[in-house]
Amino acid sequence: MELENLPEIDIDASKSKIIIILPYFNESLGKELLENVKEELHKRKVQEKNIKIIRVAGALEIPFACAKVIDKKRPDAIITLGAIIRGDTSHYELVCEQTYQGIMKVQLEKKIPIIFGILTCETAEQAKLRTSKSGLNKGKQFALAALIQTTI
Repeated sequence: MELENLPEIDIDASKSKIIIILPYFNESLGKELLENVKEELHKRKVQEKNIKIIRVAGALEIPFACAKVIDKKRPDAIITLGAIIRGDTSHYELVCEQTYQGIMKVQLEKKIPIIFGILTCETAEQAKLRTSKSGLNKGKQFALAALIQTTI
């Protein structure tokens, strides 16, 4: 079941502090995800002053950034964004796996929810479909997942 198909969830997110970590790599896709995430957070009453954007070079830098920002800012949740698109080498598998494992480790150790909003796609076309507001709009889903986690 897709998150947007859930019954209306009543979440008071007006005091939620959300950090979004966004790599520069595949930036146009990441920025579209970011816009969709922020739109949904605002819809759920998260205040702009409680949304912080942290920029990193690429996906492999995300786990370290998560750990640092948790120690400094103590957010209610982190949403990681980005797109890893398969190329012609094994680099894709390495980046996907190490990023996922790193984020999971930080999340469990620090006990702060970290949403894996990093698209892992075979093609740029797949990534565009997932980032688009008129497509699958994964950004909206990532925002909802973060807010649901803050209620646990």
